[in-house]
Amino acid sequence: MLTLFKSKEKTGRARILIVDDDATLVRIIERRFEHCGWEVISASDGDEGLDKAITRTPDLIILDILMPVMTGHEMLERLRRNPKTKDMPVIMCTARSDVQDIATASSYNISDYVTKPFDCTELIERIETALAKKCPQ
Repeated sequence: MLTLFKSKEKTGRARILIVDDDATLVRIIERRFEHCGWEVISASDGDEGLDKAITRTPDLIILDILMPVMTGHEMLERLRRNPKTKDMPVIMCTARSDVQDIATASSYNISDYVTKPFDCTELIERIETALAKKCPQ
C-alpha cells in the first residue's frame, strides 16, 4: 500500500480540464478520471473553458467542438495565442469526424483527436500518453 502512495507522490496528481456541454457525459468522465487519481475541472462552454484553462492551469484539456458561446475550435485558437496556455496538451473529444474538423484541430498542434462515442479506457490511455509526452520521466 505504501508503494502506491509513493508512486502517486512521485508522478504528482494531474489536473484535467473537461470542456463539454453534455453534462451527463462530463459526470461519467469525471468519475472515471477521479478513479485514475486525477483532479478534474469541468466547463460547459468554450468561454468558461478558456477562463479555467488560464486560471487553473490544467495539465491537459479534453475539448469538444460543438458547444454554445464559443466552439472548441475558437477556444483552441485562443489557447494557442495566449503565452500561458499555448503549449497545454489538448485532446479533442467530439462527435465531429469529418476531415475539415480534424485538419482544423490538428493545425493547432493538438495531442490527439478522439471521436464520440469512445471507449473510456482508450481515452484514458491517450491521456496518459499525452501526459507522459508533456512530462517525460
